Amino acid sequence: MSFVAAVLSLGSGGVVGFALGLSGGGGSILAVPLLLYVVGVSDPHVAIGTSALAVAVNAFANAIGHWRSGTVKWPCATVFAGAGAVGAAIGSTLGKLTNGSVLLVLFALAMFAVGAAMLRPRMAMGDPTVRINPRIAGRLVGIGGLTGTISGFLGIGGGFLIVPGIMLGSGMPILNAIGSSLVAVGVFGITTAANYALAGLVAWDIAGMFILGGIIGGVGGMKVAIALASRKTILTRLFAVMVLVVAAYMLVRSAAALLG
Repeated sequence: MSFVAAVLSLGSGGVVGFALGLSGGGGSILAVPLLLYVVGVSDPHVAIGTSALAVAVNAFANAIGHWRSGTVKWPCATVFAGAGAVGAAIGSTLGKLTNGSVLLVLFALAMFAVGAAMLRPRMAMGDPTVRINPRIAGRLVGIGGLTGTISGFLGIGGGFLIVPGIMLGSGMPILNAIGSSLVAVGVFGITTAANYALAGLVAWDIAGMFILGGIIGGVGGMKVAIALASRKTILTRLFAVMVLVVAAYMLVRSAAALLG
């Protein structure tokens, strides 16, 4: 990897980490477009495989903080993530077999969904004392399997699907759903990355720099978020608009490649 590529990978990872630290979610959706259009990864499948690895590491790192604060509902998170891992394995296998330009068009559409989800107000209500039972476990397996398949197919963290999915399946409040979702995002990402790595579709050197940049950017993003806590809603909306703009650019580029 050249010096320029290393710097661009580090900087791109910093942007994703900063966005994650600032908005608390959705930032990882920028990883693939940054790898493609800034770092210069030419193969969409390599960009997706590399992104999945970086997103998984960042998710597990963030999950540690939630674990320490006691917001992770481990029984629910484990069932959801386990079912989703099977789905991610299936989805990523299908993703590898899909034309790269088609995959990027679908990825851009997923970005529109992420941007729209970030613009909607989140409901915090739920039962913080929820305990898993056969009925809840059944719902978590079904929803987890579906979200895992989508996550694996598109190579995205899928937090915008996982958080409401866990809330729907278990009835837990959003604070617990966010902490628990990070476990699932990490598991889905590792499963997807491993599947892509078996086909040689992970750029390990780029992933390493991207992850390092993500760690540094995440610290900066959290500090800014704390300093501007009273304006967090505005910051989230501005970031959502940026996601929508990037999605539009990506859709135009990938659709042109598909049609041309």
